[in-house]
Amino acid sequence: MPLTRMGWVLSVLILALYAGVTAVVLTNPSPDPFSLFVRLSALWGFLALGIATILTAFLRDIRRVFGRPFLAVHHTFAAFGILFPTLHPVALALQTANPAVFIPVFDSWTAFWTLAGRPALYLLYIAVAGVLLRQTIRQYWRWVHGLMYAALFLAIVHGNLSGTDFANPGIFVVFNGLFAAVIVVFIVRRLQRMRSQKKRQATAGSGT
Repeated sequence: MPLTRMGWVLSVLILALYAGVTAVVLTNPSPDPFSLFVRLSALWGFLALGIATILTAFLRDIRRVFGRPFLAVHHTFAAFGILFPTLHPVALALQTANPAVFIPVFDSWTAFWTLAGRPALYLLYIAVAGVLLRQTIRQYWRWVHGLMYAALFLAIVHGNLSGTDFANPGIFVVFNGLFAAVIVVFIVRRLQRMRSQKKRQATAGSGT
């Protein structure tokens, strides 16, 4: 199926969002290319993960709008949502010559939340593993994959507490608004699942 008009509109809006975020970062110059990439990779990654998560609330509409199966669209954003958050600490480690940037900090409440991006990365990997192992852990893979929400929570806290670009009002509003949308999707998906479960139970009960 070809991309529909709504699909084109949404695609342009997403590209404009990325372009706007990138422009904001570029207007606040970094001292070196590593610093610039550290900032951009964090923001690009969160955008991709946030969009991938929000799309789950529109399972039946994605093919109609984008002309492609839901999983193809979802996994495209998810792939970038894994790549850039991985490159973010890699670039920081190369810049600072300090591999400790991968190690979560637990000896201080303030430090843990300020550096919450570190445990967020590992939760992200575990959430992805839940999908890869869904045939093995059929009863639990959704719970494991649901750790993506916890990863996004830790990431947004990390961004608000230590992100250079969160001092910009536009970045602050866009990314916190995106996370608020993720929370709405979380609630909607849980309600949908509860209704679906009740229907199955009702159907099973009427058949006995």
